[in-house]
Amino acid sequence: PRRAAPRAAPRGRRERRSGGNFAEFCRAPVAVGRPVAMGKFRLLHLVKPCMCVLPEVSTPDRRIPFREKILWTAISLFVFLVCCQIPLYGIATDKSADPFYWMRVILASNRGTLMELGISPVITSGMVMQLLAGSRIIDVDQSLKEDRALFSGAQKLFGMLITLGEAVAYVMSGMYGDPRALGLGMCLLIMAQLSFAGMIAILLDELLQKGYGLGSGISLFIATNICEIIVWKALSPTTINTGKGTEFEGALVAFVHLLISKPDMGTALKEAFYRQTAPNLTNLLATLFVFLVVIYFQGFQVNLSCKFHKIRGHRGIYPVRLFYTSNISIIMQTALVSNLYFFSHLLYQRFKSNMLVNLLGQWQDMEYGGEAIPVGGLAYYISPPIDFNNIVNDPFHAFCYILFVLFSCAQCSKMWLEISGSSSRDVAKQLRDQQMMFKGHREQSLLHVLDMYIPTAAAFGGMCIGMLTIVADFLGAIGSGTGILLAVTIIYQYFEIVYKEKEQGNMLF
Repeated sequence: PRRAAPRAAPRGRRERRSGGNFAEFCRAPVAVGRPVAMGKFRLLHLVKPCMCVLPEVSTPDRRIPFREKILWTAISLFVFLVCCQIPLYGIATDKSADPFYWMRVILASNRGTLMELGISPVITSGMVMQLLAGSRIIDVDQSLKEDRALFSGAQKLFGMLITLGEAVAYVMSGMYGDPRALGLGMCLLIMAQLSFAGMIAILLDELLQKGYGLGSGISLFIATNICEIIVWKALSPTTINTGKGTEFEGALVAFVHLLISKPDMGTALKEAFYRQTAPNLTNLLATLFVFLVVIYFQGFQVNLSCKFHKIRGHRGIYPVRLFYTSNISIIMQTALVSNLYFFSHLLYQRFKSNMLVNLLGQWQDMEYGGEAIPVGGLAYYISPPIDFNNIVNDPFHAFCYILFVLFSCAQCSKMWLEISGSSSRDVAKQLRDQQMMFKGHREQSLLHVLDMYIPTAAAFGGMCIGMLTIVADFLGAIGSGTGILLAVTIIYQYFEIVYKEKEQGNMLF
């Protein structure tokens, strides 16, 4: 006898099984476009002639197994780490202070290597295109496959142009030596190396985002860079001369060396916990403490009970997390401050006697580490205090820093709601399209209920992330407070991805 074809599950049941508790709404920003009139000229159409020449990672035509995703993620990470260790050919050795020191944590860049630019072209192009789409300057209808392809191509093309522009700016600014001394051929060779490495970073990010790997390249490279810094500061076997003699750079290695070399146990412990010239055990414990606190706050959320309008008996949960915008607020705030630091440091080197330049920032090169720190002006008051002694000696500096971080993180988080399309209005439209409503409320009250939670979660969550950054900076956590926040939130997102794969029965072993 012929078998009857299996009946398709109702729409609500599919959403409940695949979406779970609809956590994807909180994790990923959604771009919502306006209806587009046919035949109307749009900016995205300018990208069409370039689509045939842009390098592209093809979309997988099958479901990628979990083991294969792990493999592609490991390969992408290996390529990135190799590029971080290959020095640029033809550059002059420069022992001066690094003007981009403040940006390298969030840009996953390594000075003097192929990954000098890091993921800055990817971040910049993505944020600018998201800003243009969210502000409706560019009309994008994400329900159309052609619009999605054009938007992705425009973002990639813009990232390539940024890569080329940054490569030219780095070389012509004299960062690798006097361009006249290097010669035209060598300058072009350095630009080509930076452009090629930047293109590799863009394609690796696209490879993971297309579904071949886990997460995105941006998150993976940032977390790896920060974790590498933490592990190196804890276990580095290299020695440095600080004026008191030769010491090991790694906190744990120095601790063991001090216990063996110092005759007095108390002196050895005091030096291991409180030395100022290199990472110490207090910094390491502060880093571990901040890790645990951030993981604890990740679980804070409000669960709104949902039901389907036409399918009775089916229920769902829409969680509004405390960190509703994730780590976007601290990324935007740090990018803003880092650019201010860069221009202030550049102007101060050239015009030290100018009053306006001194009001913007005064800088001093540190004797160890190759860093330049602000010691006056606006750049100083929005920078974190070095230690508790700095807080006691200059409490006004600490007050200005706390006020600036809390206010800027809250505003960046609220601004990202409208730019990314994850505001209350956009979420209400998505739920209404799925014929869902909140239990105990009418369908017309979707926007009102979401307005009670989402703006508050965005602003207060941004302030909480800012406060955790301040606490990490005050405690002296390794990798800076911003780096710790980024690493923990990204690692937590990867943990959720692996847990979701486990729930679906896709195990690695």
